[in-house]
Amino acid sequence: MQLVDLTIENISRLLEQGECTSVELTEACLARIDETRDLGAWLHVCADRALDSARGADERRRAGDCRGPLDGVPIGLKDIFLTADIPTTCGSKILEGFLSPYDGTAVEKLQESGAVMLGKLNMDEFAMGSSNENSSFGPARNPHDTKRVAGGSS
Repeated sequence: MQLVDLTIENISRLLEQGECTSVELTEACLARIDETRDLGAWLHVCADRALDSARGADERRRAGDCRGPLDGVPIGLKDIFLTADIPTTCGSKILEGFLSPYDGTAVEKLQESGAVMLGKLNMDEFAMGSSNENSSFGPARNPHDTKRVAGGSS
């Protein structure tokens, strides 16, 4: 099994036991994102930011200052969550290029926990749907079977 196929619980355990680093995990996730670009899952990828965050998480672990089970775990955010420095479109071209003046509460809490944000994930426009087929930026296809919908409702 590859690192990108593990659960958050297993990833957290590997990080805690020193069996991998956050940088290794983040690089593996970024490679998978590149390999599967044609699936339309990602609207914005923050590779440099993610790697900087991963390095910070690894430094905290080495210093014995881990923030908790999400510290160093790579994540993707649905594009409905406000982020001050990454565009938030809610899957709509109406909001293309919109930058929120602040991070939403969920984003703040994830950042405080040390989670490594890879970027923003595609979604049905304004969260109106459950199949992830109705984004202004095109559908997100299921990586396990491209003939099936990926889902998308929270």
